[in-house]
Amino acid sequence: MRTKGNLLNTFGKVAVVEGISMIVLVICSVLKRTPGMEGAALGVTYVGWAHGILFIAYVYLLGMCAMRYGWTWRRVALFFVASLIPVAPFFVEKALKREEDHR
Repeated sequence: MRTKGNLLNTFGKVAVVEGISMIVLVICSVLKRTPGMEGAALGVTYVGWAHGILFIAYVYLLGMCAMRYGWTWRRVALFFVASLIPVAPFFVEKALKREEDHR
């Protein structure tokens, strides 16, 4: 069952927000290079900053979960690579939900 403050639950939420921030950052980056949309550069700056903090939180929580739950190096590497692909953190969150439901 899900409990408030559960490490898996927190990691799942950060994964979703980090994934959303990556998608928004990519969109802003494309718009920045679109004629007439130069104002999107400001979006790249602020969204990039937020995404950086979320990425650090994601990696930190990945390490914490790996230690607490004894995850394999393969799983840790897979979840890390997922943080680099725009939509992959949503699949990480789904996997974490399944694991949390089985605990």
